Parts: sequence; structure tokens; C-alpha cells
Amino acid sequence: MTPFLLSVYIFVLGLCIGSFLNVCIYRLPEGRSIVQPASACTQCGSPLRWYDNIPVLSYVFLRGRCRTCHIAISPRYPIVELLTGMFAFALWLRFGLHPQTVVYFVFVAALLTITFIDIDHRIIPDAISLPGIPIGFALSFFLPQIGWLDSLLGIALGGGSLFLVAGGYQLLTGKEGMGGGDIKLLGMIGAFIGWQGVLFTIMISSFSGTAAGLALMLRNRKDMKMAIPFGPFLAIGAIVYVFFGPEWIEWYLNRFAM
Repeated sequence: MTPFLLSVYIFVLGLCIGSFLNVCIYRLPEGRSIVQPASACTQCGSPLRWYDNIPVLSYVFLRGRCRTCHIAISPRYPIVELLTGMFAFALWLRFGLHPQTVVYFVFVAALLTITFIDIDHRIIPDAISLPGIPIGFALSFFLPQIGWLDSLLGIALGGGSLFLVAGGYQLLTGKEGMGGGDIKLLGMIGAFIGWQGVLFTIMISSFSGTAAGLALMLRNRKDMKMAIPFGPFLAIGAIVYVFFGPEWIEWYLNRFAM
């Protein structure tokens, strides 16, 4: 297979997996099976024909509306599919045909699912984060640049650091400032990218979360206490580390280390 055909295949495969992620995003918060029943319109319940379930293309051909009831379909469906396809392609470009490409794709797919669920429902499902911890640890044996020890330390640092922050905040203010889902998520992140990845993720997510929070506060000055989910920012930090983290850390150490 030529490199061009391989890249097309990887991108299309990512689109198809993105379609499955949409099912997970919609059904997991409701406690429904992600296998049965078959996909249907979320408004009228009409089962989707196979040609109405082609990633991205079906949305375009149907002009973003259900074939049966003509209710508008959320653009999030093709967005998730495109994001998953692009990440599959980008990971292949970054790491090539290597086991770590598959490992990181599993990781990124889980983070995408968590991100959109957290945006919608302000929850991070245990069904993803808790199994993700032992899965990430097991897959670390296929990541020579991480290794099982770094993965184990990442789990401890990831879960432990946010647990201490959350406990300290609650002790000082008497209010819960961070949910347990974020703690489990950072534990999963540590399992996949190690303790250095955890520190990097905390830094990036703190900066991006603070910037987003300030922007929302300025936009909605009447509601200065509006809460925003932190899970998506943890996901952003972890994905940035997968693509650029080790190089950025090495650049920083070479430039500023004494």
C-alpha cells in the first residue's frame, strides 16, 4: 500500500471510530448500552439506514437534518468524527507504523469522549477513566519512552496531586472545588504518559483553564461564579504532551537549566 493510500485509510478509519465515539458520548451518561440498539434519530427514534450513518458525508448529504422528521442534527457529530480522523492521521505522521501510534490513539479517543461528555453533563464517566488506569499501565509496556515505572508513578502523582488540591481547597473553603472525576481522569492520564506528562498536563490545563475562565467571566459579568468543567482542559494538556511534550521539556531544560 502506498503512503498516500495508507494515510487515506487511517483517516477514514479514524472517521469511523469517531462515529462510534458519538454513540459513547450520547449513551454513556444515560447508562445505556453502546452496542444495542442500533443508531436512531435522537428526536423521532427512527432507525438510521446504513447510508445515513456514513461519517461526515451523511451529515452533508442530509444537510444536517434527519431524513424522517427533518429535525436539525447537531453539528457536533461530524465535528467529533473529523477530530478523531485528524488525530488518527496526525498520530500516524508523528509516530509512524509503531505500537505507540495505536496506544496513543486509544488514549486520545478516550479523552475526546470524556471531553464532550464533561461539557454536556459536567461528569467524567468512571466507565472510561477507571478502566483506563490499568489499561494505560498495561499498554505502557509497549511505550519504551514511558515504561511501566513512569506509568506507575504517573498514576500515583496524577491521582494523588489533584486529590490533595481538592482536599486542601475543601478544607479552606468548605466547598468542593474539584470533582472526583477529575482526579480519576488525571490518574488515567498518568498511566498513559507518565509522571512528567502529568506535570506538563497540570501546567497546560491550568493556564488554558484560567484563560477560558477569565474570558467567560468577562463575557458574563452578571454571573461571576459560573463553573466550567476542568476535564476538557486536562484532556487538552495531555494531548499537547503526546505530540510536543518531551521536545518542549527538553528545549526548556537545555535553554534554562544551569
